Amino acid sequence: MTHDDRRRAAQAILEFPFFLDLWAELEAAAVNAAIYADYADHEKRQGAAMQARAYREILSRIRSVANSGQTDDVRRKAPA
Repeated sequence: MTHDDRRRAAQAILEFPFFLDLWAELEAAAVNAAIYADYADHEKRQGAAMQARAYREILSRIRSVANSGQTDDVRRKAPA
């Protein structure tokens, strides 16, 4: 798959309102789970926070590919 194919596929994904609504619901559910976890249940809170962070990172990655066509993971590159 070429960079242009990936960019167009990411743009197509972002054009579906249902996908964006569903993604927002999933993220909101994870945030609420973190907020409303029992005070002493640190593992549940941490897990929900990590889940919310993952949803944000995935959507951010899709938007990045859609906007620039950049598909290389910057975390895999050696520091300059």
